[in-house]
Amino acid sequence: MAKNILSVAASVQGENSTSRMLANELLANEKVAGKIANVVERDVSKNDIAFITGEHVGAFYTPADDRSNQQKSLISQSEELVKELKESDTLVIATPMYNFGIPASLKAWVDMICRVGETFRYTENGPEGLLNIDTMYLVVSTGGAPVGSPVDFVVPYMKQVAAFIGVKNVEVIAADATNANRDAASEKARAKIEELAESF
Repeated sequence: MAKNILSVAASVQGENSTSRMLANELLANEKVAGKIANVVERDVSKNDIAFITGEHVGAFYTPADDRSNQQKSLISQSEELVKELKESDTLVIATPMYNFGIPASLKAWVDMICRVGETFRYTENGPEGLLNIDTMYLVVSTGGAPVGSPVDFVVPYMKQVAAFIGVKNVEVIAADATNANRDAASEKARAKIEELAESF
């Protein structure tokens, strides 16, 4: 079955971004491309996603039928971002590590898509994800910190977000410590892409 992909890029380096380049290579891989129905691209590095405010939270928790026109307008961007997720069955996120964590722009996206009653709900057993996304491919590049080390706050955080909204599986493609040896880091990531392409 052909897959609908939501591809989210967070690096401010644009086309020079290692994470973005590797995410594009994953989607262009000959074993992957033939299984794709559609790709929606979301570049959060443009910093056009609003930071969450108390007014956003109030609107999120107001039943849809009771929201004022002002509230509807305020969360229209969030509604669009959630719609993109709901229409996707595979998620690709390309992000660098900035100061041990994700860029603020990606955090803004997370805050706009973690929506009670939309992407998760509270139950007597705790939060339950509502999305029907099979796999998130998390493409991470770092300058010096190794992925999986005690100072990596990117992968654990994004895995928690994925589980929270109902993503069933997370695959990590890491090009880490690129400042030490960019070629070796990229080759390791490409080897992982080839491995994952087999079962995409």
